[in-house]
Amino acid sequence: MAATTTTTASSGASMPVVDPAQMRDVLGHFATGVVAITGLDADSGAPTGLAANSFTSVSLDPPLVAFCVARTSTSWPRLRAVGEYTVNILSGGQEHVCRQLSARGDEKFRGLSWNPSPCGAPVLDECLAWMEAELEVEHPAGDHTIVVSRLRHLHASDLAPLVFFRGAYGGVAHSTIQE
Repeated sequence: MAATTTTTASSGASMPVVDPAQMRDVLGHFATGVVAITGLDADSGAPTGLAANSFTSVSLDPPLVAFCVARTSTSWPRLRAVGEYTVNILSGGQEHVCRQLSARGDEKFRGLSWNPSPCGAPVLDECLAWMEAELEVEHPAGDHTIVVSRLRHLHASDLAPLVFFRGAYGGVAHSTIQE
């Protein structure tokens, strides 16, 4: 087990300091899906995007979701400037899409197939589901920003999800649910 030190919280209480590497390792035990946030660059009109595994439903009324982006992201400011984007839930066969959208640079969409959502944002071909959204509010949170978004349109398919667990990608056995 990693050694911990303590720090003083604003309340004056002594709290342990969590080692970032240990935190990443322990939280890696929580399996997550993977999403790609995609939109059109406000200046060039070219598709842009980023991958995230911190995504959650927030509210049904109003319809809100949230995702987290690193404060160092160069893609999020380009998506924020437009204010409308698509959250693509990646399917089991889209690990390459996640890796490509996670990389830095302007070639993120090279070779990726997509169709426009009602607002024109990229809906990635073969994604498990997509949600067209617009920026509702942002909250600073340490080295990330929590982005809350209001849903406008959405669609789901019957594909299996891409899953991220303990630093690796995988899938889930797909079964048909009988009603």
